[in-house]
Amino acid sequence: MQKLFSLIFLLALSTACQQKETSSLTASNEVDAGRKFLRAALDGKFDIAKAYLLQDSLNLNYLDVAARGYERLSQADKENYRVASIIVHENKIENDSITLLIFSNSFKNDQDTLRILKQGDKWFVDLSYLYVHPASLNQP
Repeated sequence: MQKLFSLIFLLALSTACQQKETSSLTASNEVDAGRKFLRAALDGKFDIAKAYLLQDSLNLNYLDVAARGYERLSQADKENYRVASIIVHENKIENDSITLLIFSNSFKNDQDTLRILKQGDKWFVDLSYLYVHPASLNQP
């Protein structure tokens, strides 16, 4: 009987942990989605970053390229990215479902732009925009 109780307890605990982990991978708004995506990428946690990514082949390929580039960094650079702060310079709301987030990080203070899209009630990062947008958007 005690083994059955232990098994049920462990199963309930496991389910609760999985629900908490899943709920923490949702963004409450566009800035939150961008910030969580960037934090995961700076930390080298590309599996978590993928949860905030617009799921299409181009975005998945860009994320894969970023992950491979991160793996080639020195340990010192990886640590510098991990401790870097995310700096949001501007949040340009294009309409109710598209936002441009101009950002940098405290390690490499290069401004860049992410497009964040709302699909249904969730926000996702369109990483491809980082590579194809006009460079003039990054200027202060």
